[in-house]
Parts: sequence; structure tokens; C-alpha cells
Amino acid sequence: MNKKLLELWQSRYFIRNSIRNEFVSRVVRSRLGLVWIVLYPLAQVAIYAFVLSVVMSAKLPGLDGAYAYPLFLTAGILAWSIFVEVVSRCLNLFIENGNLLKKMVFPRLALPAVVVGSALLNNFVLFLSVVGIFALLDQMPGWPLVWLPLLTFLMLGLALGLGLALGVLNVFIRDIGQLVTITLQFGFWLTPIVYSIDLLPARAQQLLYFNPLTAVVQGYQSVLVYGRNPDFHALMYPGIFAVVVLTLAAYLYRRGIDEVVDVL
Repeated sequence: MNKKLLELWQSRYFIRNSIRNEFVSRVVRSRLGLVWIVLYPLAQVAIYAFVLSVVMSAKLPGLDGAYAYPLFLTAGILAWSIFVEVVSRCLNLFIENGNLLKKMVFPRLALPAVVVGSALLNNFVLFLSVVGIFALLDQMPGWPLVWLPLLTFLMLGLALGLGLALGVLNVFIRDIGQLVTITLQFGFWLTPIVYSIDLLPARAQQLLYFNPLTAVVQGYQSVLVYGRNPDFHALMYPGIFAVVVLTLAAYLYRRGIDEVVDVL
């Protein structure tokens, strides 16, 4: 473990420059620049708000007003966006960087570190835009916002563990990439992002709580929309789940990275 941490520390300049170059190239090569980072998630908010706001605004517990549902939806999209970005990029991380992995001096652990750093930077830009929208609507989050880094850390742990484990397996079984794409679509609807879990029957609520993202997304909604602390008891399950999948990813990486290089 200490050797791997030392490897990451020694490659810190490569990681930092890779994150910066990726961000700059994404902004500079586009006329709209930073707009593209926030356009897709906010477009999702606009679409679902347009279709469902009349129905959902009347059913959100503890919320009322014309902008209640868009704000609720925005909080969930902010959480989901960083999860799906990390999982999607980790899924093809080793395949897309096969030539780099074959170089003996290349710090292999730097690749997931770059993914995490880049996703955090993009999510921070999106967060600033979300706060701007909340401010314009006179719905600024209160002091419970201090718990947002914890929620982001939990979401990153879940995404990185699942993404890296699936990324290693995807090298050997390419069908996994297609299955994950479909699963993420189902995962979006099986996470209470566009609806409140309180609207579902008790049995359905119990089933949805097996989804580790449920409690984290609800935490985002509590902090950003309701202005209250997240349910820390509920966050224990996604926390344990994150530790398990990160441990699994580390095991698969340690046992399989040499074979991954050979296959690539």
C-alpha cells in the first residue's frame, strides 16, 4: 500500500498536468467553453421539469412553489452526474490507455487519479452553476452545505470502486461495457432523482434502499433543497458498500493488471 501511495505521490505532477490539460482542452477547443460542462445535466433538469413539474411539484413532501421540483431535480442530477462520469470513464480506462500501460515507467495508478480529479473539477463547475441558479431563485442552501464534500466523497468511492472493478473485467469480457451502459439507464430510474421515494409504496421503498446511491442522493437533496443535515444513519450502508467495492477493485487491479497489459 505504501509503495502504491508513493507511486501516486511521485506522479503528482503528471496527474495535475493531465487534469489541467484535459480541462483546458475541453474549454479552449469549444466556442462555448465551460457551458458544455453544465449544459447536458441542466438540459436533463429542463426536460424532466418541463414534463413532470406540474405533477411532481404538488407531491414533493415539505416543498411548494413554482420552482420546487426543478430545485429538487437539480440536486439529484448534481449527485448522479459525478457518479456516471467516473463509472463511464473507468469502464474503458485501461482499453483506451493500452499503449501507456505497456510502458514500464508509466505510473499506472495515475490513470484513475486523473479520472477522479477531472470528474471533481467538472462537478465543481456544475456545483457553482447550481448554486448560481439557487441564488437567482432566492433558494440559497444553508449551513448544512458543509456536508456536501462528505456526500461527494461517498459518491466518488462508490463510482471509483464499481468503475475500476468493471474496467478491469471489461478488458477480458467486452460485453460488460454494453451491459453497464444499459444498467446505468436503469440505475437512473431506480435512484430517487426525478421523484421522491416517499411517493412509492413501502415495499418499493425498501427495495430502493438496497441501491447504495439512494441514501447519498437523498443526502444531496436534504442539504441543497431542504436545508437540513443528511441522514447519517442511512449513509452507513453506502459507506460500507463503497469500502467493499473499492477493496474488490484493488484486488482485481492487483491480481489482473499484468494480464490486462498482456491482453491489450
